[in-house]
Amino acid sequence: MIQPRDRAPFSAIVDRPPLRLPGDARVVVWTIVNLEVWDIANPMARQILPAPTGQVLLPDVPNWSWHEYGMRVGFWRFHALYERLGLRPTLSINARVCDDYERVAAACRDAGWEFMGHSWQQGPIHKEPDQRAMIHRSMDRLEAFTGRRPVGWLGPGLTQTYDTPELLAEAGVKYIGDWVWDDEPCEIHTEKGPLVTLPYTVELNDIPTMVVQHHESAYWATRCRDTLDRLHQEGAGRAKIMAIAIHPYISGQPHRIRYLEEVYDYARGKEGVLFMNGAEILDWYRAAAQPERRGEPRG
Repeated sequence: MIQPRDRAPFSAIVDRPPLRLPGDARVVVWTIVNLEVWDIANPMARQILPAPTGQVLLPDVPNWSWHEYGMRVGFWRFHALYERLGLRPTLSINARVCDDYERVAAACRDAGWEFMGHSWQQGPIHKEPDQRAMIHRSMDRLEAFTGRRPVGWLGPGLTQTYDTPELLAEAGVKYIGDWVWDDEPCEIHTEKGPLVTLPYTVELNDIPTMVVQHHESAYWATRCRDTLDRLHQEGAGRAKIMAIAIHPYISGQPHRIRYLEEVYDYARGKEGVLFMNGAEILDWYRAAAQPERRGEPRG
């Protein structure tokens, strides 16, 4: 059993050679849209409406249908926004979405979005009876649906076990979003080769902000603008990555979508801001990282 700290030595960001973005840009905005399958036979992944008197409901129709709104309506607000902006975000997708919501998955595929593995269906990794089989099943289904094997992975709720990095590398995963420990890509060791950790977010994620912390809708946009302002300032010296993580049943609601649109308008109004998906960030990092920074011998 390998502890997370044993997979990479501690590294203070100020001690590393700075990374540079193309054209002397300062910040990359990385958008992650999460699409999930909530099986009505199981407890829901999260609740917007607590059960009366605290008694668990099965089937949990109100919360299941809250999520279903995101697939029927909220997602299409996202789709229209990214079509208008000409952006191709990363799609963190339960592989079962390709079967249960083929219309939605096909719209993402046809628009050129990057598919990132996100388990077979929504549920914590540590509860999987055969984690390895689930990972391979998920990756194989996404590859069959899109014609390209995903290079990225995000665990549902960012869940992992001690063995997960080994199993992901074995299945062909090249980067993960579960380690929210830096503003830059970093590398961790596995016996199957290195995995790159990209700076995913819990701070600019609509679940903790809107559903867990119960902030008002406009607050999420304020937090995004404040984050971008600081990273843009710091990006004069070294590249920074700002992740935005959204769910169609939350940010796709009619009272929230305007704030997502405002965040992109604000970011597009700043000089030196690039928009990349996870695969593009991975390619940039591999090319930009110096050999000694990546733990490789000088050639």
